[in-house]
Amino acid sequence: MATIQLSRQLFALNSTSDQTLYEQIANGIQGLIQDGTMAPGDRLPSVRTLKQQLAVSMATVLEAYRLLEDRGLIAARPQSGYYVKATALALPNEPSQSAPILESQLVDMAPIVHLLKLGESPDMIKLGAALPAVEHFPVNTLNRLMGQVMRADPIGVHRYGGVAGCEAMRQEATKRMLNAGCSITPAQVIITAGATEAYYLALQATTQPGDTVAVESPAYYGMLEAMNVLGLKAMELPTHPRDGLALGALESAFKQQKVAACMLVSNFSNPLGSCMSDRKKASLVNLLNRYDVPLIEDDIYGDIYFEGDRPKAIKAFDTEGRVLYCTSVSKTLSPGLRVGWCLPGRYQAAVERVKVVSSHVVAIAPQLTVAAFFANGGYDRHLRQLRRIYQDQMYRTIQAILDYFPAETRVTRPNGGHVLWLEIGGGFDALELFETAIQHNISIAPGPMFSPSGGFQNCLRLNTGLPWSDEIDDAMKTLGHLVKMQLARKILAHTL
Repeated sequence: MATIQLSRQLFALNSTSDQTLYEQIANGIQGLIQDGTMAPGDRLPSVRTLKQQLAVSMATVLEAYRLLEDRGLIAARPQSGYYVKATALALPNEPSQSAPILESQLVDMAPIVHLLKLGESPDMIKLGAALPAVEHFPVNTLNRLMGQVMRADPIGVHRYGGVAGCEAMRQEATKRMLNAGCSITPAQVIITAGATEAYYLALQATTQPGDTVAVESPAYYGMLEAMNVLGLKAMELPTHPRDGLALGALESAFKQQKVAACMLVSNFSNPLGSCMSDRKKASLVNLLNRYDVPLIEDDIYGDIYFEGDRPKAIKAFDTEGRVLYCTSVSKTLSPGLRVGWCLPGRYQAAVERVKVVSSHVVAIAPQLTVAAFFANGGYDRHLRQLRRIYQDQMYRTIQAILDYFPAETRVTRPNGGHVLWLEIGGGFDALELFETAIQHNISIAPGPMFSPSGGFQNCLRLNTGLPWSDEIDDAMKTLGHLVKMQLARKILAHTL
């Protein structure tokens, strides 16, 4: 066991960087762990010692160590200090923070729609689409509850209902929001046909065609599709695979030009799986308030956390109504019922106006079915089991990547959700892999799907929401082989 000496010069700390000092320190120590300079069991300098070595405050060192704990790289031992965890090197290296150019541009999703259609065949092993498996859901219970609500009011379930949704569903959504740190009333809830409609309505309520929307990089392609349809421009911002959006870059974007809205997946984001700390969420809200910019928050994965407590929504820190919160039960209970909700804050009237001329209402029977499932306590029991399943499937997928993919493959380490982001070097082309994988009846999500500028050519997203099986394992083995073959061909072509 050794204690490592660190220095400010080693990390090249920069107070003008988009990253905070504690993020720079944490990333520097993480690099030392990943390259083997710091080995499992090594003791980190004490907080006081590192404060002196790096000429920073004790609070900065503590935040850096807390961040490394969150990343699963170090652990605190009572009365002893901080140590590199024994499992710190058991996982592949993480992808680096993205570094897009801060320029807004129109979104063209036509190539993406083409890719999605190619992967829709029923015979396809869908490792690309972020779809949960219906086998994981309480289908029989939901069917029984739907039958009960339809028999209880056989006429009422066929009426239009109110634009904001059924009172029972709005009340249950209000209760669920307490877990996300939000104290609201049913009057603040609008029931939607899934999270997709929620954030589409939110975009319509806060933007006009030609406006610029700040997004994560990479960003969820569903959001990019919505922006495409509405004629909006996207500005990609640097995003860390564990800590999320770089707030310094966001503020720079606000200073450079007019940004109509910001849009992100807050907890266990798609595709990176990142999750901001509470402190960073609060800082983000303060930033939005200073520049008077609304945030459209998609928290669809918030309930799928693997350890500890449910992470708070960004909406929990919103005191001025600038956060338009969106979520649904599509990833946790049933994608087919199409039940979600939106908390539009100060934009509620605008969202309701848009909803009147779009879908108008959500079907009553699915709303009452979900409300009944929430009310009887079944949802929490179901979630506890679902989280264990998703965590196991994610670990199995990571292990398969270690077993079958090139050793230098970088993989995210989400603490929730059911997607993984891979970064592969050596001239790897994800679009080329997509085409060859389709021939083996395997679909993936190539990186350019998640970038309006067509970036992330060497990246891909994998879905870990499917039940692990020999078929999935074989598909992962095939993908790894195809990646290695592609890289070998490129090396050969380069040497000829």
